[in-house]
Amino acid sequence: MIDQDLFRAVLGRFASGITVITTHDANGTPHGMTVSAFSSLSLDPPLVLVCIGNDATMAPVMAQATSFAINVLADSQEALSRRFAGKFDDRFAGVGYTDGELGDAVLDDVLASMQCRIVARHPAGDHVIVVGHVEQAAARDAKPLLYYRGGYAQLER
Repeated sequence: MIDQDLFRAVLGRFASGITVITTHDANGTPHGMTVSAFSSLSLDPPLVLVCIGNDATMAPVMAQATSFAINVLADSQEALSRRFAGKFDDRFAGVGYTDGELGDAVLDDVLASMQCRIVARHPAGDHVIVVGHVEQAAARDAKPLLYYRGGYAQLER
């Protein structure tokens, strides 16, 4: 069996973009969290997946949600990533966003966004894989915010 520290160190060598996943509860209250475990899944149909830790504060909300938005962060949005990764009573206080067509928060000035309808959930170890069908998307030209070896990084080119 592989040692968890070694496994974490090996996975840390894979640079990934940083996203903030948003959804809303039955009362329409927005919820969000920083997620680096995001991936495209299929072009036809357009599917993506996010992995949500079972112990994440947003896990029970995502378990009941029917949709979510993915906000891909630009290199100038490290503070936003830290905010949605931290323990705040209201992560959205002072954060600019608009409600997307499915009701989930699309954050201002992100590199890209996708609004997704949830089509499947798969338990996997200490996470749940949530599969979303992309119904709306937008992108702009900017550099991405990256996560590498346990810290933030930026694309040099």
